[in-house]
Amino acid sequence: MINWLLFEQLTQAAGAPGFEGEVRKIMHTHLQKYADEVVRDRLGGIFGKKVGDKSGPTVWVAGHMDEVAFMVTQITDQGFIRFQPLGGWWSQTLLSQRVHIYTEEGKRIPGVIGSIPPHLLPLEKRKKPLEIKEMFIDIGADGKEQVAEWGVRLGDSIIPDGPFTEMEGGKRIMSKAWDNRMGCGIAIELLNTLQGETHPNVLYAGATVQEEVGLRGAATAANLIDPDVFFAVDAGPAGDTPGVKNGFGKMGKGVLIRLFDRSMVPLPSMRDFLLDVAESEQIPYQFFVSQGGTDAGRVHMANNGVPSAAVGLCSRYIHSHTSIIDKEDLEAVKAFIVAVVKRLDRTALQTIIGQ
Repeated sequence: MINWLLFEQLTQAAGAPGFEGEVRKIMHTHLQKYADEVVRDRLGGIFGKKVGDKSGPTVWVAGHMDEVAFMVTQITDQGFIRFQPLGGWWSQTLLSQRVHIYTEEGKRIPGVIGSIPPHLLPLEKRKKPLEIKEMFIDIGADGKEQVAEWGVRLGDSIIPDGPFTEMEGGKRIMSKAWDNRMGCGIAIELLNTLQGETHPNVLYAGATVQEEVGLRGAATAANLIDPDVFFAVDAGPAGDTPGVKNGFGKMGKGVLIRLFDRSMVPLPSMRDFLLDVAESEQIPYQFFVSQGGTDAGRVHMANNGVPSAAVGLCSRYIHSHTSIIDKEDLEAVKAFIVAVVKRLDRTALQTIIGQ
């Protein structure tokens, strides 16, 4: 069974790229319950180590802790906040959305991304989307001095306000940060499920940092763990909504297995291994092709090469304030990654790498 309270806690935590501390505390609390040892890299990635067979391959499973967010870059004399996106945003998703600014003192300052009413806009301006550099955040301050009094400073992180909400029918949940607190939770669920069970390898499960700004934390963590094989567990954009033609990824159709994205092409032998696991375990799956990338894109080039794959689920409206996932898809991801780890012995690894 999925621990949905864990996923609520993870998605509602603040974790802009480079500011993952709140999420890391949650990860550490849970990882230490189930792992033999908890390790960290110097950028902040955190992983639980669990030894099944110490002579088996080193298997690494990871989500990433950061979410798309913003940073304070200017405070105007009138007390408005100018900001820099952290990660990939589409400007049309932003106006009138609520946010929180997280100060160094730990305060959470509510605000809204300001939108000018149509009454005050010339007709030609209404027809053009506003660029992010033209936007501002209103936190209710009377001026620059009051913003300073409240503790907001340049460089503070800004997090979308997207509550964890079960939708009508109880099958789907909308929240901020499914990309990629989903992967963080799956790493914890994996270690928990393997309690008291055997697995033919040395497992590391946890989450990296700064994925949304260039897969940066994956590089440092790969140096720390030195894996034989890697699985990025991540959310991909659902292609089943109006306006998307021939899209990959349909909610409710099972775990995603990426065949291609701009960061990596998995080995055919890795694809075959994953398909064999899904079909033999009767886990629903679907193929996925993406123009995005995952941590697998960085890890597969580490050291002498690390056979890698990106798996996960599709989520509607990722890289916005609120996205939606299907509960059954998440359950399929958990079952799949548990089955993959249980099968990955030395023989399976040699088959994947062609030896």
